[in-house]
Amino acid sequence: MTDAWEHKKTSSGKLKKRYQLNMIKTSFKTIIFFLLFSACQAPQLKQNPSGDNPDTNSYKPLARYWWFASEIKKKDVRYNLNWLKENGFGGVELAWVYPLNARKKPVDTVYTPRQPWLSPAWQEIVEYTMHYADSLGLQCDFTLGTLWPFGDSYVLPEQASRNFSGDIQTMRLTWEHPKQGYVVDHLNRKHYLAYLRRMIDSLPDPGTEFKHAGFIDSWEVKTELLWTDHLDDDFTSIYGYDIKPWMDQLYEPENRDVLYDYRKLISEKVIRFYADFDSILRASGFQSRGQCSGAPCDIISAYANIAIPEGEAMLYEPEYNQIPASAALLSDKKFVTAETFTCLYGWPDNYMRQEQTADLKLVADALFANGINRIVWHGKPHNPADYDTVNFYATVHLGKEGALASELQAFNGYLSEVSAFMQQGEPYTDIAVYLPTEDAWMKGEMPKEKQFIWAKEYYEMRYIYLPEVLAGFQPTWINNEFLQKASYKDGKLYCGQGTFSALYVGTDHLDISTLLSILKLARAGLPVCLTHRPEQAGTLKHPGWDRFVDQLLDLPHVSSEFDFNITPLVQGEKCPPFRARKTDNSLFIFFAHPNSKGLKFPLEYGQSFTVDTIVIPVTIHYQNQEYPVDLTFLPYRALLYSLEDGKLKQVELSFEPKTPVVKPRPKDFEERWLVK
Repeated sequence: MTDAWEHKKTSSGKLKKRYQLNMIKTSFKTIIFFLLFSACQAPQLKQNPSGDNPDTNSYKPLARYWWFASEIKKKDVRYNLNWLKENGFGGVELAWVYPLNARKKPVDTVYTPRQPWLSPAWQEIVEYTMHYADSLGLQCDFTLGTLWPFGDSYVLPEQASRNFSGDIQTMRLTWEHPKQGYVVDHLNRKHYLAYLRRMIDSLPDPGTEFKHAGFIDSWEVKTELLWTDHLDDDFTSIYGYDIKPWMDQLYEPENRDVLYDYRKLISEKVIRFYADFDSILRASGFQSRGQCSGAPCDIISAYANIAIPEGEAMLYEPEYNQIPASAALLSDKKFVTAETFTCLYGWPDNYMRQEQTADLKLVADALFANGINRIVWHGKPHNPADYDTVNFYATVHLGKEGALASELQAFNGYLSEVSAFMQQGEPYTDIAVYLPTEDAWMKGEMPKEKQFIWAKEYYEMRYIYLPEVLAGFQPTWINNEFLQKASYKDGKLYCGQGTFSALYVGTDHLDISTLLSILKLARAGLPVCLTHRPEQAGTLKHPGWDRFVDQLLDLPHVSSEFDFNITPLVQGEKCPPFRARKTDNSLFIFFAHPNSKGLKFPLEYGQSFTVDTIVIPVTIHYQNQEYPVDLTFLPYRALLYSLEDGKLKQVELSFEPKTPVVKPRPKDFEERWLVK
């Protein structure tokens, strides 16, 4: 393929000047000026010369595209991007990671040649890649740093993330290896704004038809006893006592109210970080896409600050993705992506290059049924032209020699088709469910059998599931921020894209602010299922707590049982996972195969195997009409129905993967992700 963008090289003088400016510490005045323009909108996108429209291209999957620190050559970039285009992808996310010798045992510290981090040569190849992707009709996003917790060697020790004891977090296995850097302090605006501005200034100006998104991965900052400058002063001004004497015993059960206070303050700072991350990108003509999974904060509010919230699987279960999907719905966002197929069969690299499309489809369908409407493959390692020898250790493999290659184009066609339907109109909604944030913050560490080596505390919401009593409904997680923003009128609760007939609250603890929000809505007439009497979270005990709870319980529309006269969208025994979208004239319902329900990490090799046809009789209730239907699931198939003008029709989803091979786990299989 000819190089359509060879003539659009940026002059080396301009790049060198920009590089030199990047290394100058950002002034306070510059940051203030920069943030004043945070609400600026990017210019309208035009039709791409390739014929792909940026709107319709959004159905196609993205692929995370790992650049291992090396001399990245233009011909190799063209080879990799051409291959992705030919196989049905809609774009890539550039992820700058370590050189291949860095993962040798013992670690090889020899410096391998590469474009130096953020240098003019690095900037030139990045700009070339963005323009060449654009010429193919591919979106080109980028991780806003090297590896994933933001930071690099330019972060000074005093700007680094640290814990209460003063230990700072270093970065290794980055583009700069063997040079190490520091993880930037995500709680201190002075520190992380300087980092974000430096990264933005080092990236090419967005001059392409397809809009770029800056990406942030799941929280990989060490959170145990996380600390920053003046945290103790901030804490004392809010809570009236010194947190420092409590830090060494913060996780003791008797100190759970203190832990809650600490978590609440940390949450406010982390949410501010995500809001600034989004603002600084928008002010530069980019948009934000990101995962907030693992972040020590009110997770719905965090995701709501990202333009494109992103979930993930399988290191998080598919049900977890209801949280970013809910945040998108409440904050009126169209797209919800998911990093998909990560460590499918175990961490980090079980069955590398032996993956089975049927197993992947089971996961993807589960994600669609939990609110995701665009897949991000994890992913594509950069390879030399005409080769496929390089792997990324924690992924399924995208490459011409991989086991998925023969089915990839057809499978991506299927993923695009379902995404197109799941991006239509708005989500169908009916019941709001309060996410038990207070409970999670007060519980502290999970028992060892629930922990992973990278996940130890309840605040991550890894094992939070929607109530079984709401099977057949389309429940949405909600938090106090959006209860406060919601309005109740004409017998419905309205928030973002959501219209709710009732609120379900099943928590042991509530914040006083949350209780008052629920009480206000219940007084207006909102039916509330309060499964049991909650206790107050935190040390600041409001004297009117018991009185407010009594007032709530005395209201006629408040019940301890979900016994309201509300009909579920889909009624029937053993209802499979599903997701519904509505337009002005139509309703679309995607039903995942019943075997996709309750998937756990890791997937067994060939777990999708089945020979059975499963028939589930259900009745769909919509706009005061009933539509009986036998959901007939052929092996490996999902179902899609459209409802228009009173007629229910099945939409054909034709893709069928190869029959998978089943392999039991070897007797010596090591579960390396578990805490011993």
